[in-house]
Amino acid sequence: MNIKIGDKISYRKTFTQDEVNAYAKASMDENPVHYDIKYARKTFFKKPIVQGLFTASILGGLLGSKLPGHGTILLGTNFKFINPVFVGEFISATIEVICIRNDKQIVTFHCFIIKEDSSIAIEGEAVVMYKGEVFI
Repeated sequence: MNIKIGDKISYRKTFTQDEVNAYAKASMDENPVHYDIKYARKTFFKKPIVQGLFTASILGGLLGSKLPGHGTILLGTNFKFINPVFVGEFISATIEVICIRNDKQIVTFHCFIIKEDSSIAIEGEAVVMYKGEVFI
């Protein structure tokens, strides 16, 4: 494996209302706090929020496409959802290698998503098995 402790990658994104609506339909998460402005105003959020698992999916995208990349098999995650991400808000998602088990090609990552106000939205760990370009 050409991965070492401390390797990391980040990605910036903003979630659009259209993306949130599509995720709501695909995941069956039809909670109106994600897409109904009038409903969201009545909550303590005051405006629509992005689904937590949809937000966290960016971390999975980084693992499967960037670091380690193609050939990654997600074995588990442990995420804490600390602050909501609002529709239209910029976030920065980062994954960093914190442990490597070479005998089984297992890599543990510290994962976190930071909001544009510098607060933490999501933080935790992901464990993956990496088999390179081809699953063997």
